[in-house]
Amino acid sequence: MPDTHTPDERLARAAWSRLTEPGDPHAGATLASLGAVDALAWLRASARRPEQLPRSQRACVERWAPRLEGLEPERDVAAFSRLGGRVVIPGDPEWPEALADLGPAAPHALWVRGAGHVPGSAGVPGGIAMVGSRASTRYGETVARELAFGIADAGYRIISGGAYGIDAAAHRGALAATPEGTVAVLAGGADRLYPAGNEAMLRSITEGGLVIAELAPGASPTRHRFLARNRVIAALGAATVVVEAAHRSGALSTANHAADLLRPLGAVPGPVTSAASSGCHRLLREGKAVCVTMVEEVLELAGPAGVFGAEPEVEPGLLDGLDPLESRVFDALPAHVGAEVSSLVRASGLGIAEVLGALGSLQIAGRVRRSGDRWARVTS
Repeated sequence: MPDTHTPDERLARAAWSRLTEPGDPHAGATLASLGAVDALAWLRASARRPEQLPRSQRACVERWAPRLEGLEPERDVAAFSRLGGRVVIPGDPEWPEALADLGPAAPHALWVRGAGHVPGSAGVPGGIAMVGSRASTRYGETVARELAFGIADAGYRIISGGAYGIDAAAHRGALAATPEGTVAVLAGGADRLYPAGNEAMLRSITEGGLVIAELAPGASPTRHRFLARNRVIAALGAATVVVEAAHRSGALSTANHAADLLRPLGAVPGPVTSAASSGCHRLLREGKAVCVTMVEEVLELAGPAGVFGAEPEVEPGLLDGLDPLESRVFDALPAHVGAEVSSLVRASGLGIAEVLGALGSLQIAGRVRRSGDRWARVTS
């Protein structure tokens, strides 16, 4: 197993983030097999005699070798450090294990800029990806801001792409709740706060949250890099919410990545006459996404706002004295927000009559309370 904690490994991974395009599975497999240092040495040697390689390896070397010229990872890391940035690699406490779900298409390194910490890394609350169209409507931007504010206020980080439209509205809503409430994942280098029209917002994000890139400083955002970046947004999120997206919106690629990664996926419905929401309506119609219209529904979709992937914790004695049905219903109730009966039926796997019966018993016992159509735990 390659040692991922040496300075040489960090510099080599920084180099690989300049040598390859995002999501190149052949590069990821090479680094996983050899380690970044030995893989770089192999590439340098292979570039001198590509004709001796098998055809599949030769094709990879032909893609990667042209960028060896002028490769100076020490310079890149030093320049990025002067901007207050750092390079995070697998094995670091700040590396989010959720990226392993991307397999060989995972980033080689993360270029991280800001005062915050990567969502889902050791001891850090998870995040919820919120995406949508750049050509957004006032309705979409309002919904994005309000949802992001409530989600960030509940302890999650909002993860988005820093773009105009829904991305910017989500970032601003989260920033209004808390300075550390949001993370922007860029398609180019994190030294260049792109797009220029959102530079002030992105600088505000770095004051408490993070700006992240998988490409080395100076890399330009291109269309295919935007699409590849979306897999990172989806992987970092405990759930993904599409707020407003047209039929061919790039935001739908984030939704597709989330579905491929088996992440919960939500979509906000819009007016049936609005082409700007036609992509969301398609996700709902095809059963790929759950309809979400309020903060509580997004939190329910994502689960506990703790460390990404952590099992929900039950306080000692919390289920004492409850029969099996009551325990399942009580355990299905979110810890801090209420839930409707239909949600409890889905979460517990019980029938509606069983859920209603258990809720009645729990209410008599003083363990739950009802407010309108929603049920919540009684906290001491």
